[in-house]
Amino acid sequence: MLKKRISKDGKKCRVTFELPADAKAETAALCGEFNDWDKDALPMKKLKSGKFTAATTLETGTEYRFRYWLDGKRWENDWDADTYKANEFGSEDSILVL
Repeated sequence: MLKKRISKDGKKCRVTFELPADAKAETAALCGEFNDWDKDALPMKKLKSGKFTAATTLETGTEYRFRYWLDGKRWENDWDADTYKANEFGSEDSILVL
């Protein structure tokens, strides 16, 4: 799930990313174009409910590709992404539209 809070000037957006407990993971990281797909840059916090959450501030007026890196071994898309686009690895990336 994606929660978007646009700044008063409309130039930035605080985005909260939530991965449901159904993903069945012990660890998760938020990776995307906004952090050069760095698997260590945005670790997600695991909540008691089993969900994961992370937030970051991004510029508006663009699209960002992203995915979740789970348990250090598998990729997962955001089930509620704005859309999806094919990537060069034969799968799809989640797309965040701001």
